[in-house]
Amino acid sequence: MSTAATSPDLGAIRSFAEFYPLYLGEHAHRTCRRLHFLGSSLALVCLAMLLWTGRPQYLLYGLLCGYGCAWIGHFVFEKNKPASFKRPLYSFMGDWVMYKDIWTGRIPL
Repeated sequence: MSTAATSPDLGAIRSFAEFYPLYLGEHAHRTCRRLHFLGSSLALVCLAMLLWTGRPQYLLYGLLCGYGCAWIGHFVFEKNKPASFKRPLYSFMGDWVMYKDIWTGRIPL
């Protein structure tokens, strides 16, 4: 479990390849990973609904599902701050790479 005192300096990272192992370390708690997976899955459902219905509120719903689940995982279970606060693009990319890695069995759910 990471704490503010032991968290890596994400601002010093210069590449996604350097960032992703640290990102995974910030997602060591299984429930946190499960909440990320749930949020990402719900966000994809919302994206499909946006494309199917053309109703723009599904974009907001997708963001709420994705970030809401992830942030609950961090604040309640992982007890750390989401990487999206310091490195939003790398964090967004990390979410989807971790999602793929969970689907392919590389990371246990």
